[in-house]
Amino acid sequence: MDYKKIKTDVHAITRNIEDFTIGTHNIYETVAVISKRSNQVGLEMKEELNQKISEFATSNDNLEEVFENREQIEIAKYYEHLPKPTLIAIQEYLNGEIYFRNPHKERPEDF
Repeated sequence: MDYKKIKTDVHAITRNIEDFTIGTHNIYETVAVISKRSNQVGLEMKEELNQKISEFATSNDNLEEVFENREQIEIAKYYEHLPKPTLIAIQEYLNGEIYFRNPHKERPEDF
């Protein structure tokens, strides 16, 4: 997923709490949904970064040989400028791009 194309705020802004209770009618459930999605996005970004960095890994464990690789620096700068996973998850939630369900609410109560 190309996270650079996601249009989200990179700074903290004040938000209307009622916008977050539209889908779940419960702010705590909404926070849980956003938190889980944020963890998913963070893991995807970490795996993608690790794959790109592993291309530059050397088999030598010599501390004296430290090479500055311009491509590694560019990759690091790219990931530093991406929005945080939490901001991405909030934007996805507000745009209705997150699918979630609560099985406890869907299941009839057992007597």
